[in-house]
Amino acid sequence: MGNCFAQSKKSTAEIAPYDSIRRFKPVPVVPTVRLYGSASSTLAAYIRFALLHKNLPLQFVPTDKPPCDGEPLLLEIGSETVSGYRETLLQFIEDKFPHPPLGFNMVDTTPLTVQVTWLQHRSITWHLERMVRWAEDLSTRGGRRTVDPAVGSPRMELRKFGKNYSQLLELMVEHAQMEERVVFPVLEMADRGLCKSANEEHARDLPVMNGIKEDIKSIGVMDYGTPAYHEGLSNLSTRLKSLQKHCKEHFDEEEKDLLPLIEATELSEEQQTRVFEQCFDAMKATHSHLLNFFLEGLLPSEAMEYVDLINKCSDKERTASMIQMIAK
Repeated sequence: MGNCFAQSKKSTAEIAPYDSIRRFKPVPVVPTVRLYGSASSTLAAYIRFALLHKNLPLQFVPTDKPPCDGEPLLLEIGSETVSGYRETLLQFIEDKFPHPPLGFNMVDTTPLTVQVTWLQHRSITWHLERMVRWAEDLSTRGGRRTVDPAVGSPRMELRKFGKNYSQLLELMVEHAQMEERVVFPVLEMADRGLCKSANEEHARDLPVMNGIKEDIKSIGVMDYGTPAYHEGLSNLSTRLKSLQKHCKEHFDEEEKDLLPLIEATELSEEQQTRVFEQCFDAMKATHSHLLNFFLEGLLPSEAMEYVDLINKCSDKERTASMIQMIAK
């Protein structure tokens, strides 16, 4: 499976990143795996991503029990069943389906703040790649009026395209604000001016990102098949490719030159925890209604990591709320 959630049939452009970038080789035919547990359980969400990582057909069966991570989960694969907690279930899945490996026994000493930032980069990168391919496909097809029942008329598809871009824009803006308000100040305390270039990149990219949103609106009111419509789609594709290039360079620079220095700030364990919590505080808006969209951009193994990070938050009420978003 290319991402964390099963997708309905979509246009070639929409599914291109799933197929050409993220898809694992199919596993041998196996019975549908049934996972029984509370829809609000962090453990249930984690095990669901582990099963999706193995590219297994999954049916999640919510139980009537109140949300409680102290309750064991039940896995059913054909005539085999196993009940237990995280390590028991992960080991059973790994033993029965060893490829691709889960790697859940690996010890990651990377600071939590760096892990959060890195995974957010991965999601944004994937969504940008998806939008670029989708825009290329729209530009190639131009104003063709044939209707694909999966995506609707050209105008309907452009609306879907615009909605997806608006969601990505919201995620990108809040991620940038998280870095500016939480991550960069930590580094600035150790070395003033260290993040000047990164902040300037954020300031330059925001007008570009907003401009692309306006371009999509403008194309949406044009007549299909006209020279102006074709030119609009072509320009949109070019601007998205440029944004993708700038974001990749920006993320690469942060991950190479800035994020590794978090460890060198020598924050106490209490300070590290506080900064980590502030990262999720800064992402509160998007994670309250775009968490599933965000997780779509991660491999199931990466989503497992992110659920682990969510579960480390001290605000258990908010943790439960985010997990419920995944269940929906």
